[in-house]
Amino acid sequence: MRIKRVLHYCILPVLLVLALVGFPMPIGARQAVKPSQEQSAPADKRD
Repeated sequence: MRIKRVLHYCILPVLLVLALVGFPMPIGARQAVKPSQEQSAPADKRD
C-alpha cells in the first residue's frame, strides 16, 4: 500500500508535466549550416 502511494506521487507530477508540454518534449530545431563558398580554380589567361 505504501509503495503504491509513493509511486503515485512520484509519477503523477512527471505525467502532468508531459501532458502540459507534450510528448516528446519540444526542442529547438538545429540551425542550418551555411554552405561554404565554392572554391574554383584560377582562370587561364588567354593571349
